Amino acid sequence: FFDDLAQVYREEIQGLYDLGCRYLQIDDTNLPFLCDPSLRDHARGIGEDPDMLPALYARMMNDALRDRPDDLVVCMHMCRGNHESSWVADGGYDPVAEIVFGRIDVDGYFLEYDSVRAGGFEPLRHLTGDKVAILGLITTKKPNLEAKDDVKRRIDEASNYVPIERLALSPQCGFASTIRGNKLSIDDEKAKLRLVVEIAEEVWG
Repeated sequence: FFDDLAQVYREEIQGLYDLGCRYLQIDDTNLPFLCDPSLRDHARGIGEDPDMLPALYARMMNDALRDRPDDLVVCMHMCRGNHESSWVADGGYDPVAEIVFGRIDVDGYFLEYDSVRAGGFEPLRHLTGDKVAILGLITTKKPNLEAKDDVKRRIDEASNYVPIERLALSPQCGFASTIRGNKLSIDDEKAKLRLVVEIAEEVWG
């Protein structure tokens, strides 16, 4: 099944590339869900081993990406759920970090770090090669604007584990995973994006 699924992805990726795609973002929920103790218990309850699944998922992802063209940039968003300003998974990235950040052949990871439910930055020490950690420090779940100094402080904290040139900033997730969207107005969304740009310019120039 996984071999066939990877082949379907390879064909889709090549098709997108042939149409001009040079940046591909893959959305993954299975891996960040395995960071949540209750969801790990659920996996055990259906007969799966949450300690073995990350390696299986990493292998499948790499199989799907193995023939990608050299000039196709691929990033992964590790989504914890995003339905009408709610979420599903809690827990830091520790249970999956070594495999996900060390073995999966992507260029960067969009990581949800907008609340304490995502844990600390310590798992980023497993980030190998030139991979980039894009810190989702700006929440898309509520309209309140983050304070610039607080966001910069957290970027500085993350730089203790990954060099600043391999860090980036983004919203924590999309503004809408369903037609009803999250509990923000369009103006709220624009203000969030503006804040991301302003902080990025001030930190990275």
